[in-house]
Formats: sequence, structure tokens, C-alpha cells
Amino acid sequence: MTDESETSLRSAQHPQRFSLSDVEIVSDHLVYKGFYEMRELVIRHACFSRPAITIKRELMNRPDAVVVMLIDPREDTTILIEQFRVGAQKAPTPWLIECVAGLIEPNEQPEEVARREALEEAGLTIGRLKWICNYFPSPGGTNEKIFLYVGEVDASQAGGVHGLAHEGEDILVHRIPLSQALNWLQAGHINNAASIIALQWLQLNLVSLKNEWGFS
Repeated sequence: MTDESETSLRSAQHPQRFSLSDVEIVSDHLVYKGFYEMRELVIRHACFSRPAITIKRELMNRPDAVVVMLIDPREDTTILIEQFRVGAQKAPTPWLIECVAGLIEPNEQPEEVARREALEEAGLTIGRLKWICNYFPSPGGTNEKIFLYVGEVDASQAGGVHGLAHEGEDILVHRIPLSQALNWLQAGHINNAASIIALQWLQLNLVSLKNEWGFS
């Protein structure tokens, strides 16, 4: 789903009062560069109740990412993965149960990333692919944008441990009924935003998705 496609889905009457034209980047300095980079910005922007203000903020500059919920609609089965996440050490365990995901490389389309990551992280080939939404996971401190999809797979081929060793990946594949995935969600075992959004969307839209894909 490109930005143009996303825009075409919006109402002609945009609900927000302000836009990018109401923001001025006064300065932008690189603070740190590693796997990601941190920048320090001084920004002047419009306000609702008073004249424009100038603020200083740190921004983590991250590539956009694709997340895809893998399902087998023939048997209402989901494919989830489990891997270590450095940012989840406040959780009972930093091994999170997630959807397949990956960063968008330069000149790469989101749909290409979904198919590549399904093969790398779960050993599965996606058939049909449907866009769910785009969203910003933490816009108070990072500019990362998530492209969220649901993808059709053959669950009978799912299992094992996958990932690219040279990227430090060690990914366990779970093949489970959708009902169990929703139980895990309700119990708090699935606690990352993309997977929560995808599972809730699937719970609301499974019947219409199966009709669309010819599994009614």
C-alpha cells in the first residue's frame, strides 16, 4: 500500500486543522549513528490556543517497517513467531510472540518486504496479501511508520526455527488456531502493538476476508 493509495482512502475533508506547512525545522543535528540514528531537532510549530512555539526534541530516525499477520483461512490458523527483543526487558520475558516483520530497504515496496520476511522468518510463501493499515507506533520519539498486512499461507508447512544468523536472528515459529491466538492476546501473552492490532482486525474481519478470498 503506497502513500498515494492510503491518501485515496481518506475523506476529502481532512479532520486536522494544521499540516506540515505549520511546522518549521529550525535546526537538525545528528547526535548518534549506529544501527539507528538519533537526531536533535529544534522545531517551531503552530498551536491551538496560543502563538507558535519553539521546542527541542530528540528523534530516533528509523526506517519504515512492514508487519504481516500470516493466516491459513482454510482452517482458521495463524502463524506467529517468537524472538528476543532488547526493548522488552520490562516484560516478564523479553521473548515476544509476534507477527512476521522487517524493515523496508531503499527502493523496496512494502509488499515485497512482507513476502521476503515471511520466507526468512517463517519459511513460508505468501499467496494473497491484503493491506490493513499504516500507523506510527511511537511518534513522540521516532519517525518509524508501520505498514500492516494480512497474508495467506499454507499452515501445514509451518514450524521450526528460522531467521538469518548473520543478523542475529533466532526465531521460533508457532502454528496455532486463531481462537488460541486471541486467548493469548486476552491473557496478555501477546503484548506488542502490531500483533495486537492485526489480531483485533482479524477478529473483526475474518468472515469478510474469507469471503473476499473465496473461502466462504
